[in-house]
Amino acid sequence: MKIAKDTVVSLDIAVSDVWGNLLERSERPLSYLHGGYDGIVPAIEQALEGKQVGDRLSLRLEPEDAFGEYDESLVRVEPRELFPETLEVGMQFEGVPGDGGDEEEPVIYTVTDIADQAVVLDGNHPYAGIAVQFDCTVRNIRPATAEEIERGYADDDDGGLIRVAD
Repeated sequence: MKIAKDTVVSLDIAVSDVWGNLLERSERPLSYLHGGYDGIVPAIEQALEGKQVGDRLSLRLEPEDAFGEYDESLVRVEPRELFPETLEVGMQFEGVPGDGGDEEEPVIYTVTDIADQAVVLDGNHPYAGIAVQFDCTVRNIRPATAEEIERGYADDDDGGLIRVAD
């Protein structure tokens, strides 16, 4: 079977910076629904089209083709009292309390700094603004179920590291 629209693809993935420093590696195969469902960076999805189990892909992606440019407007400083007592750098929140709620799509903010009176949040993808080297091996391909197609994501899609930046 070849990767095509409405197939569920499982990949072993490694992402490095352009100097070869490993940024992230999947601990187990990551799966997504192929065919324009925004489950993977479009440039990667396009390059995987027609591949088969066992095929490898190595692709260098510039920020505009991967996780976007770094957007300073997605960095926010919020009052400390809006957050739980047990707050740690690296924790993530969907949206920000008191942000007005005007955004159509919620943003995932990561806590990057904690002070006595304020918390710094960053809504950028961790790899925003950097070129990355994407290496993967196709581990499995199967037809998507009708439910997966209707929903727009695979049953075994766990929102891995290859999500499209919003």
